[in-house]
Amino acid sequence: MKPLKPSMKENKRYLLVKGKVGEVERAILEGIGVLGMSKVGLSWIRSEKGKAVISINREAVDSVRASFVIYAGDISVEKVSGTLKGLRGKK
Repeated sequence: MKPLKPSMKENKRYLLVKGKVGEVERAILEGIGVLGMSKVGLSWIRSEKGKAVISINREAVDSVRASFVIYAGDISVEKVSGTLKGLRGKK
């Protein structure tokens, strides 16, 4: 099987999220639904006390941030970056 060309790969953005880790998926699911969550392509990179680093599709950043705003819990996006190295300074 041939590898994908770089232009065909999904562009990711990394979000540093502050809040309860278990509520992140619930907030996205309630905000944009099942179909929207499948388009987001959510991946967990790291989770610590009250903070998590998640990876999502580049086109879905605005909808994910909007779903965090309308969610009843306390979830906020501290920083958005195109690389994991860009999030290091905010830890």
